[in-house]
Amino acid sequence: MLGALVNKPNRVPDVQRLVQSSHEPIYYRLARGKLYVRTYYAGFALGMAGTAYGIWSLIKGKPATE
Repeated sequence: MLGALVNKPNRVPDVQRLVQSSHEPIYYRLARGKLYVRTYYAGFALGMAGTAYGIWSLIKGKPATE
């Protein structure tokens, strides 16, 4: 019943060879590294754009209505 969870091949040596043989930066070496890094960059850029917009709105201020 638990054979599918317990009897798995050891993939650590294969991944270690893949990582050590590559000359890319460490965060790009694994299978989905580029996806993770680019997703982080997109989220960071979106957050910074929102922050800049908020600061701009605070500096600009509300129009005076009388």
